Amino acid sequence: MSRHLEVGERIVKTEALHGGITAEVRKLIIGTRDGGTRDLVLRTFVNVEHAEDWLNREAGALTLLLGTGVPAPGLVAVGPTAARCECPSLLMTHLAGRTVLDDEGWETRVPLLARQLAAIHALRPTERPREYGAWTTADTVVTPKGADAAAWAAAIDVIRKPAPPYEGRFLHRDFHPGNVLFDAPPPRPAGARITGVVDWAATSWGPADLDVAHCSTNLALLHGPAWGLRFAEAYEEAGGVLAAAASERLYWRVRDASAFSEGVRLVAQPWREAGRTELTTRAVEERLDVYVTSLMDALG
Repeated sequence: MSRHLEVGERIVKTEALHGGITAEVRKLIIGTRDGGTRDLVLRTFVNVEHAEDWLNREAGALTLLLGTGVPAPGLVAVGPTAARCECPSLLMTHLAGRTVLDDEGWETRVPLLARQLAAIHALRPTERPREYGAWTTADTVVTPKGADAAAWAAAIDVIRKPAPPYEGRFLHRDFHPGNVLFDAPPPRPAGARITGVVDWAATSWGPADLDVAHCSTNLALLHGPAWGLRFAEAYEEAGGVLAAAASERLYWRVRDASAFSEGVRLVAQPWREAGRTELTTRAVEERLDVYVTSLMDALG
């Protein structure tokens, strides 16, 4: 770690940053030669399968994003094989701002999220990232207890079909409120501004619908199914382009939402740790059921 600091600098304090599922993230407060401080962020994978791949993808994405106007961290160093560090890790610059997961003020933040995602999709990299990978299959979907069985059966039939054709876009692939930083904490939501987008480990090439679907599902589970349905509209209002056919839109929305059925507990836990204590595994399962049913009613 010290070899990536300037001469005379040292780590004076570390702080855990919460909210992630697969990685440990810490802010490193660096003492500088002039007596001041600066911050870096260390992202570490401990006993995580595919850590090397994820870190290489994130390092490549951060390099590509430099100078694009997308507020992403700057890459300082990466050790994907842990050859010179204890665990596979990535060191990056620290961005100002904070994640906001509370319900208050989301009517003003949803358009900001939509505009930011549309800007990411507008990028035309000289070297494309790898093609997206599906996170679920029709055979691995877990229908929630007490769910609308008919709606879920119909949803599962949707993703049994081949993926519809699409025009590829640069995808974040895990874009949601937990990976976006805002500069205006409550109670000033009207003055909010996005200061950063983090966690680029799943960067991919694929349909814009898939990124929109992922953010929509997160919003539905965090703030209620209506917000999940609203996000696609906000994305188009921001200039983003989605699939023309309702059946194609439904495919991507259901494919993402159904993936959450396999790990609701893992998704809900960091939200509770961030203060949303009412989002128990059961509460999130119920919201997921209502959201999937709403998708089938609205687009099916």
